[in-house]
Amino acid sequence: MTTHEQVKANVVLSSKAIFTGSDDAVRAGALAITGNRITAIGSKEEIENYIGPDTQVYDYGDQLIMPGFHDFHLHLLLGSLYHDCVNLLTATSEEEAALMVKQFADSRPEDPWVFGFSWYHVYWKKKQLPHRATLDRLIPDRPVFLFNAECHGAWLNSKALEILNITRDTADPPFGHIERDEQGEPTGFLYETAMGLAREAFQLPDEQKNRLFRGFLKQAGSFGITSINDFFPLPGLELGDLDLYQSFEASGELSTRIHFLAALDGNLDRPRYLRKQYTSGKLKFSGLKQFLDGVPTTYTAFLVDPYSDRPDSKGDTLIPQETVKKWVVEADKEDFRVRLHACGDGAVRLGLDCFEAARVQNGIRDSRHTIEHVEVIHPDDIQRMSHLQVIASMQPEHMAAAPAFPDNCYPNRFGKERDPYTWPIKTLLKNEVSLAFGSDYPIVPLDPMTEIYRAVTRLHDDHQPEGGWNPQEKITMAEALRAYTSAPAYGVFREHELGTLAPGMLADIVVLDRNLFAIEPPLIRDTKALLTITDGKIVFNRGEPETSNDFSFSRNDSHLKTSCLE
Repeated sequence: MTTHEQVKANVVLSSKAIFTGSDDAVRAGALAITGNRITAIGSKEEIENYIGPDTQVYDYGDQLIMPGFHDFHLHLLLGSLYHDCVNLLTATSEEEAALMVKQFADSRPEDPWVFGFSWYHVYWKKKQLPHRATLDRLIPDRPVFLFNAECHGAWLNSKALEILNITRDTADPPFGHIERDEQGEPTGFLYETAMGLAREAFQLPDEQKNRLFRGFLKQAGSFGITSINDFFPLPGLELGDLDLYQSFEASGELSTRIHFLAALDGNLDRPRYLRKQYTSGKLKFSGLKQFLDGVPTTYTAFLVDPYSDRPDSKGDTLIPQETVKKWVVEADKEDFRVRLHACGDGAVRLGLDCFEAARVQNGIRDSRHTIEHVEVIHPDDIQRMSHLQVIASMQPEHMAAAPAFPDNCYPNRFGKERDPYTWPIKTLLKNEVSLAFGSDYPIVPLDPMTEIYRAVTRLHDDHQPEGGWNPQEKITMAEALRAYTSAPAYGVFREHELGTLAPGMLADIVVLDRNLFAIEPPLIRDTKALLTITDGKIVFNRGEPETSNDFSFSRNDSHLKTSCLE
């Protein structure tokens, strides 16, 4: 094609810092976007041919252009609700948390349910589970449902228990528990799948759901997030609204790609329907998810050997091991990909056993099965994970759940022998395990910079321990960015069109306000997205740089000429 016949781009971006994700390099140059795809990438001189009278041209100087972030693990509707509720993270006692709930409830008199998040008795002064009576004294006549910080348990008042018909005669559901007092009465704490007894509480009005979803999409765009993996399953609950998502896609308002997962529960009828029905590039069924264990902070993660600070317990699985193994084998036989929550090394081993059993029974295929969290791994299982080609889906921010390192309970839980294998991020990479990052939002903030900072520094918020916790597990900036871009694209079988910048790839791009490769680590968390492009459309623009239909650069600039992208 001659120059005058050259297809003109809708958008051209240029910078002295472009990270394509194909290698570790950051290069100067420019890229052209036509429709929803990247048309070309190269030096400024090369891309000049793509500029027409209607092309939007953005020059970002030294600011970083890179693939859009892809959050590999979050809970969309739960996170959206989080921003519309009372946050109890700062409460230091049961009484203080209840007062915060009361103040919020008084400010929202029309809400049928009072929702809250992030209370954590582990960090309270008394370190005891809360009781419904404390809420009843302040809010006796409205139902209250408060997720704890892990979203593996909830605190309810008596009115909520009454509406939900949870009484002393209500049986514990499979894999769940209703906490009871000495007289056998429910205390108001529901653990794991017992939260499913509160399903009716989450029948939100359409107006509220639309408002919350719009808020999520706006927030995702402001962080440069162009794709997500939405985990519908919570213990006992499924929170996701496909009709809502589909309506936004139909109206052109779905500005973040959604890959969603349903529950692995032994029934494959619904997954078969979802796989057939949701296949678009914006809204796509991505597989099945189940919980193998809980979390180490409350001794519910399943370990190979007992907890160092509770030697009478190794935790346990949420589902009998043979049951979940059977479910995985059956799902794998029908070519479903499976993602298993496993925080403890015993649960990680069980997950690998499940995937290995599927291989033995069904044969080897490109399954891209995944283990979520991998907070600690037994050294004997590192090579197994690599051999079975299991993806490690990790959220580095979880390693700093306590702001100050002296308050970090993991060294006490795991002891010195397991400490080197806690969040073994670099070790997994060295052993050729595919590593994908996500936030687990709303358990931690949605901002990718939070996870990236933690992965490259391994510091808590008090900047301790010096040099980082297990500094041998720190990774490079390029490795961290790939874990948030190309690795998740691989994880959803879309590496051919997402996750890197190259001609023909979908135009999912973020521009950051600084070059992450040229700043000191403390500044990582201050980094902001300037521009977010999803499917070729600008969905967020923090501030317009000067635009024109030409680059206004010196053609004698040798740096630009010798730094074209390949």
